[in-house]
Amino acid sequence: MQLSNLETMPGHTICKQLDVVYGSTVRSKHVGRDLMASLKNIVGGELTAYTELLEESRQEAMNRMIEKARLLGANAIVGIRFSTSNIAQGASELFVYGTAVVVTPNHHHLPDPFPTQG
Repeated sequence: MQLSNLETMPGHTICKQLDVVYGSTVRSKHVGRDLMASLKNIVGGELTAYTELLEESRQEAMNRMIEKARLLGANAIVGIRFSTSNIAQGASELFVYGTAVVVTPNHHHLPDPFPTQG
C-alpha cells in the first residue's frame, strides 16, 4: 500500500477514487509510565514512555486504515491526516484518515541524449 499526505501520489495517476478510510485507537496512560513521566517532567527532557505510546498508537491506527483500504481494493491512500482528542481523563484517541484510491505509475521516458541528426 502506497501512502501520501499529498492529495496526489507523485509519479502516479489516480485511476479510481474509492472512499474515505480511517483507523483509530484509544489509549490510556499507564500508571508506571505516568509516574516516570512526572519525574522526567521535573528535570526536563523527552518523555520517552509517552513517545513510545504515541508511536504504537499511530502504527495501530495506520494498520487499521490500511486494512480498510485493502478491503476496498485500493493500492494507495492519499491525503492522509492525523488527529488526536481526549476521550476521558487519562485516555486519548488517535485518529488517522485519508482517501483510498487505485493508482498506476506514470512511465516517463527520458529524452534520448544522442538524437539522430538528419
